[in-house]
Amino acid sequence: MLWWGSQALRRFSTGRVYFKNKLKLALIGQSLFGQEVYSHLRKEGHRVVGVFTVPDKDGKADPLALAAEKDGTPVFKLPKWRVKGKTIKEVAEAYRSVGADLNVLPFCTQFIPMDIIDSPKHGSIIYHPSILPRHRGASAINWTLIMGDKKAGFSVFWADDGLDTGPILLQRSCDVEPNDTVDALYNRFLFPEGIKAMVEAVQLIADGKAPRIPQPEEGATYEGIQKKENAEISWDQSAEVLHNWIRGHDKVPGAWTEINGQMVTFYGSTLLNSSVPPGEPLEIKGAKKPGLVTKNGLVLFGNDGKALMVRNLQFEDGKMIPASQYFSAGETSVVELTAEEVKVAETIKVIWAGILSNVPIIEDSTDFFKSGASSMDVARLVEEIRQKCGGLQLQNEDVYMATKFEDFIQKVVRKLRGEDQEAELVVDYVSKEVNEMMVKMPYQCFINGQFTDADDGKTYDTINPTDGSTICKVSYASLADVDKAVAAAKDAFENGEWGRMNARERGRLMYRLADLLEENQEELATIEALDSGAVYTLALKTHIGMSVQTFRYFAGWCDKIQGSTIPINQARPNRNLTFTKKEPLGVCAIIIPWNYPLMMLAWKSAACLAAGNTLVLKPAQVTPLTALKFAELSVKAGFPKGVINIIPGSGGIAGQHLSEHPDIRKLGFTGSTSIGKQIMKSCAVSNLKKVSLELGGKSPLIIFNDCELDKAVRMGMGAVFFNKGENCIAAGRLFVEESIHDEFVTRVVEEIKKMKIGDPLDRSTDHGPQNHKAHLEKLLQYCETGVKEGATLVYGGRQVQRPGFFMEPTVFTGVEDHMYLAKEESFGPIMVISKFQNGDIDGVLQRANNTEYGLASGVFTRDINKAMYVSEKLEAGTVFINTYNKTDVAAPFGGVKQSGFGKDLGEEALNEYLKTKTVTLEY
Repeated sequence: MLWWGSQALRRFSTGRVYFKNKLKLALIGQSLFGQEVYSHLRKEGHRVVGVFTVPDKDGKADPLALAAEKDGTPVFKLPKWRVKGKTIKEVAEAYRSVGADLNVLPFCTQFIPMDIIDSPKHGSIIYHPSILPRHRGASAINWTLIMGDKKAGFSVFWADDGLDTGPILLQRSCDVEPNDTVDALYNRFLFPEGIKAMVEAVQLIADGKAPRIPQPEEGATYEGIQKKENAEISWDQSAEVLHNWIRGHDKVPGAWTEINGQMVTFYGSTLLNSSVPPGEPLEIKGAKKPGLVTKNGLVLFGNDGKALMVRNLQFEDGKMIPASQYFSAGETSVVELTAEEVKVAETIKVIWAGILSNVPIIEDSTDFFKSGASSMDVARLVEEIRQKCGGLQLQNEDVYMATKFEDFIQKVVRKLRGEDQEAELVVDYVSKEVNEMMVKMPYQCFINGQFTDADDGKTYDTINPTDGSTICKVSYASLADVDKAVAAAKDAFENGEWGRMNARERGRLMYRLADLLEENQEELATIEALDSGAVYTLALKTHIGMSVQTFRYFAGWCDKIQGSTIPINQARPNRNLTFTKKEPLGVCAIIIPWNYPLMMLAWKSAACLAAGNTLVLKPAQVTPLTALKFAELSVKAGFPKGVINIIPGSGGIAGQHLSEHPDIRKLGFTGSTSIGKQIMKSCAVSNLKKVSLELGGKSPLIIFNDCELDKAVRMGMGAVFFNKGENCIAAGRLFVEESIHDEFVTRVVEEIKKMKIGDPLDRSTDHGPQNHKAHLEKLLQYCETGVKEGATLVYGGRQVQRPGFFMEPTVFTGVEDHMYLAKEESFGPIMVISKFQNGDIDGVLQRANNTEYGLASGVFTRDINKAMYVSEKLEAGTVFINTYNKTDVAAPFGGVKQSGFGKDLGEEALNEYLKTKTVTLEY
């Protein structure tokens, strides 16, 4: 961009050219919001001459500082601006050195002296998340909800020496929905619209059109930061006021009340507009009417007779439970026992006394672990109860979930009565007699541990590519289904058994699931052949076999995820301990492709689950059936409800909604580059989800004349034709050295002619149908384009004349660098061969790297020095030397450039689903 005074020439995609006034800006503040404002201002042509932000925390820079440092913008990290009421001289000099026309404060927690505020020609503007003069102060969003405002919004105002009292430049508002939370308001409106408004405000100032509207004192309010001691609920109010108080304090500091002598904090409040469900009364201190513990949550009543419901409760010890489980969580007295149950309780008390020999008397309050029991004692307790209580089968987890004797007896009694058993999984199968077995296939959405029809009842046909027939109708997930699945996953993570489960127990479930996949491998491989066209023998070994290996590999990682201790500078005379923890992210979305339906599911979901997350997975629309069978097996393995959710349907509807959903913290995607870019954008705009992308490829395979030619031919064919060419790392372009080019092509064609094309369930078949009709048509068009551009069609290029979506393995030679075939991925059984001059290593490397993709690559040569040189120069996430398609569950897999980022498989894959927390304590 050319700068002429304060004007810049801008050219937009419409072709319209005009001048806009631009300013030199100092950005003062921090946070992701500050980073976005900074980036958008620079995009609009304003010159940010300095960023003034907070110091690094635990060695990590603020997002605003990171963005500015990357762009080369001067960054000043200031602990404070003044001492004893006076501006620090060095700070003032640093600030004035940048020569800003305007200070922009998008979000700032520091006190900025007035001489700095007034220093620039245009002064300073500040973003505030309320419609001033209402809700001045640091907790403005909270008070917007607490006070029951029907409108929320923000103000951009001119800074003065008052507290949020300066003249208004602009304001924006939105409606407050009845059940909005602070997060919902921020993500939906205050964050995205606030960024736009800050940019607009700066431009108004640059153009000399910015108003200065004095704030009226009428209607002005100031509220301080809420603290826990001030957040107690006052019950003599309407249901709506109670609801506003609870949601306005959610998540910090948390509205609380006293129940049975202890502080209980409420989260997840909604107004109850339907009839009050049945439940068990719960006395609450100060409330005129008891609450009601129902299967959906805790119902509370206002003084107007109306009701609200809270979803989660947190106790003083930090334990959080679903409100529906209040009584089962042991927060009330033990339920009345029958005579037989009393005998069982007495027997268990004797067992406890035998294990806890150091405890004189086992009382209701006796805690198993605080009394000295270890994990070995858990196994002993479970086994003794089984032997002495009529075969009563408990799980180790039952002990961990109820550590006090009174709570443990309640759990045992519920086991005896069958009250704690999950509803039996009901599966409405589509059954087919095929491949000498009866295949039973679920076809509904799998949400919160149950198979269910789509919310709107819609279905679609999934097609057998072998003959084009319909296998069955599958539920077509709606937006409502996505929301239900995400809610179930979130509840399972935050409140369910999964979130409390120890890592080794999590690994045990994953090992069990791997065993079930292996036990059902023939049925799974048959379904894979029916639904995706995979050759059965390949499906058995690779599609299913590697899925089993993947779950076993990551099951072993569950209890080996570790942080580290870090030596830091001590603040004498005190001492410090700093350590890191690896923690799960929360709810993760996984969107997988159609070429390896079960294996792609395993590659992503195994790492996701091992890290302790919950997931919502959308299989490819055309291949949903093995994912739904996997869901059934996960229940048999013992995974708690809500941990795994499968929603078949459209990428444009279900997939897009997942990428935009504010409760999802990570999205893993495998698919095309174009869709990957769209997903990444949606994830950024919605809530800045963590993203990993495995996208398109055009993997080069270089075959030198000193290779072992027989092996190069065999593996070169596998590099292209493996899995019908529907392989993300398929060799998209072969570079064959001139002296062996013709012989290589001749041998390839000879071998192709030996390949058997046919029914994928036939054990002698080498090459099955393409995955679906639209893909076959795309491949045929790809071949037509190649011929039109002048490439030589040596073999194939046609649809096989038989029912289904079969295509002949195809070979093109004479493919020049400018041709469509040289640049674009076919994702099918099409070998694209280009010749290179003898000995021209650097020349062929330049041609191989002349692509925006970088997923995989390969080289065949007997010269190890040449092989290593080539492997260093190839721009790809994986390089195969004298082999191809050799992936392993322990080796990280992923691309570079427009083939994506992030890794599947190996230890690195775990990091895609973990976050690092730094903890520092002083002692």
